[in-house]
Amino acid sequence: MKKSLLTFLALAVGIAYALNPQTASKEELMSIKGIGPVKAAAIIKYRRTHKIRNREDLMAVEGIGPEIADNVYKDVKVGEVKQKKRILKSRKTEAKKAVKKSKKAQEKAKKSSTASKMAKAEKAKEKAKAKKAKVKEAKKDLKKTKADKAKLKKAQEKLKKDKATLKKDKAALKKAKKAKDTKKVAKLSKKIAKDEERIKKDEAKLKALKGKK
Repeated sequence: MKKSLLTFLALAVGIAYALNPQTASKEELMSIKGIGPVKAAAIIKYRRTHKIRNREDLMAVEGIGPEIADNVYKDVKVGEVKQKKRILKSRKTEAKKAVKKSKKAQEKAKKSSTASKMAKAEKAKEKAKAKKAKVKEAKKDLKKTKADKAKLKKAQEKLKKDKATLKKDKAALKKAKKAKDTKKVAKLSKKIAKDEERIKKDEAKLKALKGKK
């Protein structure tokens, strides 16, 4: 009974925190493994006229098979860098379309300089400008994510290296104690204390870096 209750609670928590394909943004959808800009756009288009309440409803979207549907409801995500790359690619495509639309609107406004055509051209120009700004923002975000990932990896490697040094020094201390080498025992004890202090700093730095994600 207790085991069944725990299983139910685990499932309930999973459902509560899993992504909802009916309300998720395009960028949230692209965080799921198997869903890129095209499939995310297809889901958004489909849900304008249909309700996505479960796995079967989601599979009615073109390009969404059982594996991707499972990834959505199990919240199987891609790496942060990959997601940011997808977002950048999507924003570049959107900006390209907006620029093309703006140019067409400008051409029409030149041929027929009516107030409505001029206003439409100006609106299209502003939209293209906003899309370009989003591309710039996505590039900056991707660059920062890559830098943070590199820092995290470096910190993890340093912690691993310092733990290996501590293990080695503790083994040497054990031998020194066995050999009753008091001078070496004192030296190694000091070194171990420094090792442990360094590891504490490594762990604090690693925790801080993980907290930035």
